[in-house]
Amino acid sequence: MEIDRRALFAGALAASVIRTIPAAGAATPPPRPFHETGEVIDLWPGTPPGAPSPLPVEIATERSANPAQPDRVIAGIARPRITAFRPKYPNGAALLVIPGGGYREESLDKGGIQVAQWLTEHGYTAFVLTYRLPGEGWKDRSNTPLADAQRAMRLIRAKAATYGIVPERVAVMGSSAGGHLCADLASRFAFPAYAPVDAADKLSARPFCAAPLYPVVSMDPAITHAGSREKLLGPNPTPALEAAHSVDRNVTPESPPHFIVHAEDDATVPVENSLRLRAALRKAGVSVDLHLFAEGGHGFNLWNIAGKPVAAWPGLWLDWASRVGLG
Repeated sequence: MEIDRRALFAGALAASVIRTIPAAGAATPPPRPFHETGEVIDLWPGTPPGAPSPLPVEIATERSANPAQPDRVIAGIARPRITAFRPKYPNGAALLVIPGGGYREESLDKGGIQVAQWLTEHGYTAFVLTYRLPGEGWKDRSNTPLADAQRAMRLIRAKAATYGIVPERVAVMGSSAGGHLCADLASRFAFPAYAPVDAADKLSARPFCAAPLYPVVSMDPAITHAGSREKLLGPNPTPALEAAHSVDRNVTPESPPHFIVHAEDDATVPVENSLRLRAALRKAGVSVDLHLFAEGGHGFNLWNIAGKPVAAWPGLWLDWASRVGLG
């Protein structure tokens, strides 16, 4: 079934919207949130692991005044999920798309839906990840987003036949804090972030390849994004916790090929994050393409890039994906 893209954008919200979600432990999981019209797959049966009581309440805030170009951010995620976007002419490959938002919220449209729709135009099946936020009371705070990303990769592979994809050819792309989760998944795909719940968890969570865009990489206070660090690790993390979630310190030779994009005028996430990731990948013998642009700022994705140096990144990624055997 092809998704009606016009319907996705027609329902942009004029202001923040709140849905009440039942407390943890309820026999029936909370209702599916209001803002999606695609094929939604819940990550967990029932209440997700490590749930606080009460559960967070999902909130969406519309930041755009143009109904044809929504820019919603969401927080309070108690029902993590992936939303599937099918291409008209599938090429057999898929991507898990991870929006950013400083681990405080998630940029549903800019970092998720628009990227997914662009991917479908090039034959990729895309799954936008709506993941639990670490500062919202979950038991294993710093590993909660990774648990959702691992589970999403395994579910995509478990449903490969349904979506006409090759199980091995499932990649990941994420931006900003979503870029941290993207790169974290690529390095710690085998880390036991959660207890297995069904047969899907026997499958690998290793991405075929990874594309972190202007990513938060290090938890080193000298170069990190302070907001992401605080939300992920808490206010007073130990050096060991900082190291465990600095992606550049966890890369191994088993990490998949990487495509990294960053603008050098990024005032939110210093470009040194991508430089450290590249150095770590090179040291481990992992293939990496790093593209630095003089201008672009932060959060560019596919919006408002015309005429800027960063406008080259989508074409560069498509070429790279073909070269590494994804597309």
